[in-house]
Amino acid sequence: MACNMKREIRPTTAVVPCPVVLLSVAGPERPNIITLSWVANVCSDPATIVVGVRPQRHSYQLMKDTRDFVLNVPTTELLEATEFSGTKSGRDFDKFAECGLKQVPATKVKSPMIKECPINIECKIVKVDSLGVHDLFTAEVVAVHIDESVLNENGRLDASKTNLFTYLPLTGEYWSLGEQIG
Repeated sequence: MACNMKREIRPTTAVVPCPVVLLSVAGPERPNIITLSWVANVCSDPATIVVGVRPQRHSYQLMKDTRDFVLNVPTTELLEATEFSGTKSGRDFDKFAECGLKQVPATKVKSPMIKECPINIECKIVKVDSLGVHDLFTAEVVAVHIDESVLNENGRLDASKTNLFTYLPLTGEYWSLGEQIG
């Protein structure tokens, strides 16, 4: 077995790839969208996810006030909207209007879903923990919506129909997902 040299780098967010979601949240003036990749499934029963958000982000206070949000999983066709939603503040922009995205009422939470995303995950916040520059929102999944166009004949998600993509925090790049290998 060949000995590969490894370079030690500073401690950083090195788990790759990371999911990409458009988190939508209700607001007093208008709903907002924030692009996140600090997202993880952490429990299957009850279905629970965590998201990391910086307190200075516009969506942060909206999430704390609303106590819910929707994780919307974008396709590669929404890359431009994803980049816009991750680099512009909802204090200055109506991201739904700017990105040409349609709000759809959720069934269990106040925050809207994004119609153009094939997967929408409604979440109710159960706790918030301060970690450092990010706070960790732990939320129970209360409903999941999947476009029928990305389901197979057995009603299961067919990843080949989704055009999903991922984020690599080590490089700051988005990458499309490839083919099934196992």
